[in-house]
Amino acid sequence: MKRIFYLLVPALLGLMGCEKEIDWVPDDMPVEAKTPPAGAYTADNSFKIVAYFPAGRNPDSVEVGKYKMITHLNYAFLYPNVDGSLKPLDQPERFQQVMKVARENGVKVGISLAGPEGTYSAMAANPGYRTNFVKNVLKFVLDNDLDGVDLDWEYPRASKANNITFNALVKEMSDSLHKWHKFVSVAVTPAVYPGSVRDGIAEESMEYIDFFNIMMYDGRGWDTEDPNQHASYRMMEVSLDIWKQKGLPKEKAVLGLPAYGRHISTNAAITYRDLLWAGANPAEDSFTHSNGATYYYNGTETVKQKAAFAKEEANGLMMWEFYQDANGSNSLLKAANDAMGRKY
Repeated sequence: MKRIFYLLVPALLGLMGCEKEIDWVPDDMPVEAKTPPAGAYTADNSFKIVAYFPAGRNPDSVEVGKYKMITHLNYAFLYPNVDGSLKPLDQPERFQQVMKVARENGVKVGISLAGPEGTYSAMAANPGYRTNFVKNVLKFVLDNDLDGVDLDWEYPRASKANNITFNALVKEMSDSLHKWHKFVSVAVTPAVYPGSVRDGIAEESMEYIDFFNIMMYDGRGWDTEDPNQHASYRMMEVSLDIWKQKGLPKEKAVLGLPAYGRHISTNAAITYRDLLWAGANPAEDSFTHSNGATYYYNGTETVKQKAAFAKEEANGLMMWEFYQDANGSNSLLKAANDAMGRKY
Protein backbone atom coordinates (compact mmCIF):
# COMPACT_ATOMS: atom_id res chain seq x y z
CA MET A 1 0.00 0.00 0.00
CA LYS A 2 2.83 2.42 0.87
CA ARG A 3 4.48 1.62 -2.47
CA ILE A 4 1.29 2.59 -4.31
CA PHE A 5 1.00 5.77 -2.25
CA TYR A 6 4.58 6.78 -3.02
CA LEU A 7 3.97 6.20 -6.71
CA LEU A 8 0.78 8.23 -6.71
CA VAL A 9 2.13 11.27 -4.87
CA PRO A 10 4.62 12.37 -7.58
CA ALA A 11 1.97 11.86 -10.24
CA LEU A 12 -0.54 13.98 -8.31
CA LEU A 13 2.06 16.68 -7.69
CA GLY A 14 2.88 16.68 -11.39
CA LEU A 15 -0.78 17.19 -12.28
CA MET A 16 -1.08 19.99 -9.73
CA GLY A 17 1.99 21.67 -11.19
CA CYS A 18 0.36 21.62 -14.65
CA GLU A 19 -3.01 22.85 -13.42
CA LYS A 20 -2.65 26.33 -15.00
CA GLU A 21 -1.94 24.78 -18.38
CA ILE A 22 -5.01 22.56 -18.60
CA ASP A 23 -7.09 25.24 -20.37
CA TRP A 24 -4.28 26.17 -22.74
CA VAL A 25 -5.14 25.71 -26.41
CA PRO A 26 -2.20 25.25 -28.78
CA ASP A 27 -2.16 27.42 -31.91
CA ASP A 28 -2.18 24.40 -34.19
CA MET A 29 -5.32 22.91 -32.64
CA PRO A 30 -8.00 22.38 -35.32
CA VAL A 31 -10.60 25.15 -35.49
CA GLU A 32 -13.29 22.58 -34.76
CA ALA A 33 -11.72 21.96 -31.33
CA LYS A 34 -11.76 25.62 -30.31
CA THR A 35 -14.71 27.45 -28.77
CA PRO A 36 -16.08 30.74 -30.19
CA PRO A 37 -16.76 33.62 -27.77
CA ALA A 38 -20.19 33.74 -26.18
CA GLY A 39 -22.86 36.16 -27.36
CA ALA A 40 -23.81 37.63 -30.69
CA TYR A 41 -21.30 39.54 -32.79
CA THR A 42 -21.63 43.33 -32.59
CA ALA A 43 -19.96 45.45 -35.27
CA ASP A 44 -17.55 48.15 -34.12
CA ASN A 45 -18.99 51.41 -35.49
CA SER A 46 -16.42 53.70 -33.91
CA PHE A 47 -14.34 56.05 -36.10
CA LYS A 48 -11.42 54.14 -37.61
CA ILE A 49 -7.94 55.06 -38.75
CA VAL A 50 -6.66 52.12 -40.79
CA ALA A 51 -3.12 51.64 -42.08
CA TYR A 52 -1.52 48.89 -44.15
CA PHE A 53 1.93 47.46 -43.47
CA PRO A 54 3.47 45.72 -46.53
CA ALA A 55 5.74 42.75 -45.89
CA GLY A 56 8.64 44.41 -47.70
CA ARG A 57 8.92 47.33 -45.25
CA ASN A 58 11.28 47.51 -42.28
CA PRO A 59 9.29 47.82 -39.01
CA ASP A 60 12.27 49.44 -37.29
CA SER A 61 11.89 52.45 -39.61
CA VAL A 62 8.51 53.39 -38.13
CA GLU A 63 8.39 55.30 -34.86
CA VAL A 64 6.48 53.34 -32.22
CA GLY A 65 4.51 56.47 -31.31
CA LYS A 66 2.82 56.40 -34.71
CA TYR A 67 0.94 53.25 -33.71
CA LYS A 68 -1.03 55.44 -31.29
CA MET A 69 -2.29 57.39 -34.29
CA ILE A 70 -4.17 54.44 -35.82
CA THR A 71 -6.93 52.09 -34.70
CA HIS A 72 -6.38 49.22 -37.17
CA LEU A 73 -3.31 47.79 -38.89
CA ASN A 74 -3.52 45.31 -41.79
CA TYR A 75 -0.44 43.30 -42.71
CA ALA A 76 -0.14 43.05 -46.50
CA PHE A 77 -0.44 40.52 -48.00
CA LEU A 78 -1.59 36.93 -47.67
CA TYR A 79 -2.34 35.24 -51.02
CA PRO A 80 -4.72 32.38 -51.84
CA ASN A 81 -4.49 29.65 -54.45
CA VAL A 82 -7.46 28.90 -56.70
CA ASP A 83 -8.38 25.84 -54.61
CA GLY A 84 -8.71 27.97 -51.46
CA SER A 85 -5.41 27.00 -49.89
CA LEU A 86 -3.10 29.81 -48.78
CA LYS A 87 0.42 30.54 -49.95
CA PRO A 88 3.10 30.82 -47.24
CA LEU A 89 3.15 34.24 -45.61
CA ASP A 90 5.97 36.49 -46.75
CA GLN A 91 8.27 37.65 -43.94
CA PRO A 92 6.55 35.72 -41.08
CA GLU A 93 9.02 36.98 -38.46
CA ARG A 94 8.37 40.56 -39.54
CA PHE A 95 4.64 39.86 -39.40
CA GLN A 96 4.90 38.74 -35.77
CA GLN A 97 7.04 41.77 -34.90
CA VAL A 98 4.58 44.24 -36.41
CA MET A 99 1.56 42.55 -34.84
CA LYS A 100 3.23 42.57 -31.41
CA VAL A 101 4.02 46.29 -31.49
CA ALA A 102 0.53 47.10 -32.77
CA ARG A 103 -1.18 45.10 -30.00
CA GLU A 104 1.04 46.69 -27.35
CA ASN A 105 -0.27 50.07 -28.51
CA GLY A 106 -3.95 49.12 -28.49
CA VAL A 107 -4.28 48.68 -32.26
CA LYS A 108 -6.59 46.06 -33.78
CA VAL A 109 -4.67 43.82 -36.16
CA GLY A 110 -5.71 42.07 -39.34
CA ILE A 111 -4.37 40.32 -42.41
CA SER A 112 -5.01 41.73 -45.87
CA LEU A 113 -5.88 39.14 -48.52
CA ALA A 114 -4.74 40.00 -52.04
CA GLY A 115 -3.91 38.24 -55.29
CA PRO A 116 -4.85 38.12 -58.99
CA GLU A 117 -8.42 38.88 -59.99
CA GLY A 118 -8.60 35.56 -61.85
CA THR A 119 -7.72 33.60 -58.71
CA TYR A 120 -10.56 35.16 -56.73
CA SER A 121 -13.10 34.87 -59.55
CA ALA A 122 -12.39 31.16 -60.03
CA MET A 123 -12.17 30.39 -56.31
CA ALA A 124 -15.34 32.29 -55.38
CA ALA A 125 -17.32 30.59 -58.17
CA ASN A 126 -16.51 27.10 -56.87
CA PRO A 127 -18.42 26.27 -53.64
CA GLY A 128 -15.79 23.77 -52.49
CA TYR A 129 -12.83 26.07 -53.13
CA ARG A 130 -14.69 28.97 -51.55
CA THR A 131 -15.42 27.03 -48.36
CA ASN A 132 -11.84 25.79 -48.22
CA PHE A 133 -10.59 29.37 -48.52
CA VAL A 134 -12.83 30.64 -45.73
CA LYS A 135 -11.82 27.73 -43.50
CA ASN A 136 -8.11 28.42 -44.08
CA VAL A 137 -8.50 32.16 -43.51
CA LEU A 138 -10.31 31.56 -40.22
CA LYS A 139 -7.58 29.17 -39.11
CA PHE A 140 -4.90 31.75 -39.94
CA VAL A 141 -6.78 34.41 -37.97
CA LEU A 142 -7.26 32.19 -34.92
CA ASP A 143 -3.74 30.77 -34.99
CA ASN A 144 -2.31 34.29 -35.04
CA ASP A 145 -4.82 35.88 -32.64
CA LEU A 146 -5.91 38.50 -35.18
CA ASP A 147 -8.94 40.78 -34.91
CA GLY A 148 -10.09 40.33 -38.48
CA VAL A 149 -9.35 40.24 -42.20
CA ASP A 150 -9.34 42.70 -45.08
CA LEU A 151 -10.30 41.39 -48.53
CA ASP A 152 -8.34 43.18 -51.26
CA TRP A 153 -9.84 41.58 -54.40
CA GLU A 154 -8.89 44.00 -57.19
CA TYR A 155 -11.48 43.95 -58.56
CA PRO A 156 -14.81 42.15 -58.72
CA ARG A 157 -16.60 43.26 -61.88
CA ALA A 158 -20.24 43.96 -62.58
CA SER A 159 -22.08 40.98 -63.98
CA LYS A 160 -24.85 38.85 -62.61
CA ALA A 161 -22.49 35.90 -62.15
CA ASN A 162 -19.76 37.95 -60.53
CA ASN A 163 -22.11 39.77 -58.17
CA ILE A 164 -23.45 36.40 -57.06
CA THR A 165 -20.02 34.85 -56.43
CA PHE A 166 -18.65 37.91 -54.62
CA ASN A 167 -21.76 38.01 -52.47
CA ALA A 168 -21.43 34.28 -51.73
CA LEU A 169 -17.80 34.75 -50.70
CA VAL A 170 -18.31 37.69 -48.34
CA LYS A 171 -21.42 36.09 -46.84
CA GLU A 172 -19.48 32.91 -46.08
CA MET A 173 -16.56 34.93 -44.68
CA SER A 174 -18.93 36.99 -42.55
CA ASP A 175 -20.76 33.92 -41.22
CA SER A 176 -17.45 32.27 -40.33
CA LEU A 177 -15.48 35.20 -38.89
CA HIS A 178 -18.32 37.00 -37.13
CA LYS A 179 -19.04 33.80 -35.22
CA TRP A 180 -15.60 34.32 -33.67
CA HIS A 181 -16.18 38.09 -33.24
CA LYS A 182 -13.68 38.97 -35.99
CA PHE A 183 -14.19 41.86 -38.42
CA VAL A 184 -14.41 41.59 -42.22
CA SER A 185 -13.40 44.65 -44.23
CA VAL A 186 -12.77 45.14 -47.95
CA ALA A 187 -10.47 47.43 -49.95
CA VAL A 188 -12.45 48.86 -52.86
CA THR A 189 -12.21 51.06 -55.94
CA PRO A 190 -12.92 54.81 -55.65
CA ALA A 191 -15.64 54.12 -58.26
CA VAL A 192 -15.03 57.42 -60.07
CA TYR A 193 -14.35 55.72 -63.41
CA PRO A 194 -17.28 54.33 -65.44
CA GLY A 195 -17.11 50.62 -66.23
CA SER A 196 -17.60 47.18 -64.81
CA VAL A 197 -15.34 47.74 -61.78
CA ARG A 198 -17.52 50.58 -60.47
CA ASP A 199 -20.47 48.26 -59.89
CA GLY A 200 -18.57 45.09 -59.04
CA ILE A 201 -20.03 45.02 -55.51
CA ALA A 202 -23.82 44.88 -55.26
CA GLU A 203 -25.67 46.55 -52.41
CA GLU A 204 -26.80 43.22 -50.99
CA SER A 205 -23.17 42.37 -50.19
CA MET A 206 -22.71 45.42 -47.98
CA GLU A 207 -24.58 43.95 -45.02
CA TYR A 208 -21.92 41.25 -44.61
CA ILE A 209 -18.95 43.64 -44.55
CA ASP A 210 -18.03 45.68 -41.47
CA PHE A 211 -16.33 48.55 -43.27
CA PHE A 212 -15.04 49.60 -46.70
CA ASN A 213 -11.51 50.95 -47.18
CA ILE A 214 -12.07 53.13 -50.26
CA MET A 215 -8.88 53.63 -52.28
CA MET A 216 -9.28 57.30 -53.19
CA TYR A 217 -5.97 57.71 -55.01
CA ASP A 218 -4.09 56.75 -58.21
CA GLY A 219 -6.47 58.94 -60.22
CA ARG A 220 -3.99 61.20 -62.04
CA GLY A 221 -5.84 63.08 -64.80
CA TRP A 222 -9.31 62.38 -63.39
CA ASP A 223 -9.84 65.79 -61.76
CA THR A 224 -9.96 68.26 -64.64
CA GLU A 225 -9.50 71.12 -62.16
CA ASP A 226 -6.29 69.56 -60.81
CA PRO A 227 -5.20 67.00 -63.43
CA ASN A 228 -1.68 66.38 -62.07
CA GLN A 229 -2.96 65.44 -58.61
CA HIS A 230 -3.68 61.73 -58.29
CA ALA A 231 -5.67 62.09 -55.05
CA SER A 232 -7.48 65.43 -55.00
CA TYR A 233 -9.94 66.61 -52.36
CA ARG A 234 -12.65 66.67 -55.03
CA MET A 235 -11.95 63.02 -55.84
CA MET A 236 -12.65 62.13 -52.21
CA GLU A 237 -15.95 64.05 -52.30
CA VAL A 238 -17.15 62.50 -55.56
CA SER A 239 -16.02 59.00 -54.63
CA LEU A 240 -17.90 59.07 -51.33
CA ASP A 241 -21.03 60.40 -53.08
CA ILE A 242 -20.92 57.50 -55.54
CA TRP A 243 -20.53 54.92 -52.79
CA LYS A 244 -23.40 56.43 -50.83
CA GLN A 245 -25.56 56.28 -53.96
CA LYS A 246 -24.60 52.62 -54.25
CA GLY A 247 -26.05 52.08 -50.76
CA LEU A 248 -22.98 52.22 -48.53
CA PRO A 249 -23.94 53.40 -45.02
CA LYS A 250 -21.94 56.25 -43.50
CA GLU A 251 -20.76 54.08 -40.60
CA LYS A 252 -19.05 51.69 -43.04
CA ALA A 253 -17.22 54.31 -45.13
CA VAL A 254 -13.46 54.64 -44.51
CA LEU A 255 -11.78 57.15 -46.83
CA GLY A 256 -8.37 56.42 -48.32
CA LEU A 257 -5.29 58.66 -48.16
CA PRO A 258 -2.03 58.13 -50.10
CA ALA A 259 1.30 58.54 -48.33
CA TYR A 260 3.11 58.87 -51.64
CA GLY A 261 3.29 61.11 -54.68
CA ARG A 262 3.18 60.41 -58.42
CA HIS A 263 5.25 61.81 -61.28
CA ILE A 264 3.25 64.15 -63.51
CA SER A 265 4.14 62.32 -66.74
CA THR A 266 5.46 58.83 -65.98
CA ASN A 267 3.09 58.23 -63.03
CA ALA A 268 6.02 56.72 -61.11
CA ALA A 269 5.46 56.69 -57.35
CA ILE A 270 7.69 58.02 -54.57
CA THR A 271 7.00 57.83 -50.85
CA TYR A 272 6.03 60.91 -48.88
CA ARG A 273 8.99 60.37 -46.53
CA ASP A 274 11.35 60.25 -49.54
CA LEU A 275 9.82 63.45 -50.92
CA LEU A 276 10.58 65.22 -47.63
CA TRP A 277 14.12 63.85 -47.57
CA ALA A 278 14.54 65.28 -51.07
CA GLY A 279 13.43 68.72 -49.84
CA ALA A 280 9.67 68.82 -50.42
CA ASN A 281 7.53 71.15 -48.29
CA PRO A 282 5.23 69.00 -46.10
CA ALA A 283 2.45 71.60 -46.27
CA GLU A 284 2.35 71.69 -50.07
CA ASP A 285 1.06 69.20 -52.66
CA SER A 286 3.74 69.29 -55.35
CA PHE A 287 7.51 69.18 -55.53
CA THR A 288 10.09 69.44 -58.30
CA HIS A 289 13.00 67.15 -57.53
CA SER A 290 16.60 68.19 -58.13
CA ASN A 291 16.60 65.85 -61.14
CA GLY A 292 13.80 67.92 -62.68
CA ALA A 293 10.98 65.45 -61.99
CA THR A 294 7.77 66.93 -60.56
CA TYR A 295 5.62 64.91 -58.17
CA TYR A 296 2.15 65.55 -56.79
CA TYR A 297 1.18 64.26 -53.36
CA ASN A 298 -1.08 65.07 -50.40
CA GLY A 299 0.69 67.36 -47.94
CA THR A 300 -0.29 68.03 -44.35
CA GLU A 301 -2.75 70.83 -45.15
CA THR A 302 -4.68 68.72 -47.67
CA VAL A 303 -4.69 65.79 -45.27
CA LYS A 304 -6.12 68.00 -42.53
CA GLN A 305 -8.94 69.07 -44.86
CA LYS A 306 -9.62 65.45 -45.83
CA ALA A 307 -9.61 64.37 -42.18
CA ALA A 308 -12.16 67.03 -41.29
CA PHE A 309 -14.31 65.87 -44.22
CA ALA A 310 -14.06 62.23 -43.13
CA LYS A 311 -15.02 63.12 -39.57
CA GLU A 312 -18.21 64.83 -40.79
CA GLU A 313 -19.21 62.71 -43.77
CA ALA A 314 -17.81 59.22 -43.15
CA ASN A 315 -16.54 57.02 -40.34
CA GLY A 316 -12.83 56.70 -40.84
CA LEU A 317 -9.60 57.24 -42.72
CA MET A 318 -7.32 54.68 -44.33
CA MET A 319 -3.69 55.14 -45.35
CA TRP A 320 -1.66 53.28 -47.93
CA GLU A 321 0.74 52.80 -46.34
CA PHE A 322 2.17 53.04 -42.83
CA TYR A 323 5.89 53.05 -43.69
CA GLN A 324 5.58 55.64 -46.48
CA ASP A 325 4.41 58.30 -44.04
CA ALA A 326 7.10 60.41 -42.38
CA ASN A 327 8.01 60.12 -38.72
CA GLY A 328 7.94 63.15 -36.45
CA SER A 329 6.17 66.47 -36.71
CA ASN A 330 5.54 66.24 -40.48
CA SER A 331 3.69 62.94 -40.32
CA LEU A 332 0.47 62.86 -42.36
CA LEU A 333 -1.13 60.64 -39.72
CA LYS A 334 -0.24 63.21 -37.10
CA ALA A 335 -1.81 65.95 -39.24
CA ALA A 336 -5.01 63.90 -39.61
CA ASN A 337 -5.24 63.17 -35.88
CA ASP A 338 -4.58 66.79 -34.97
CA ALA A 339 -7.23 68.04 -37.39
CA MET A 340 -9.82 65.80 -35.75
CA GLY A 341 -8.73 66.61 -32.19
CA ARG A 342 -7.84 62.97 -31.56
CA LYS A 343 -5.49 62.21 -28.66
CA TYR A 344 -2.57 59.85 -29.23
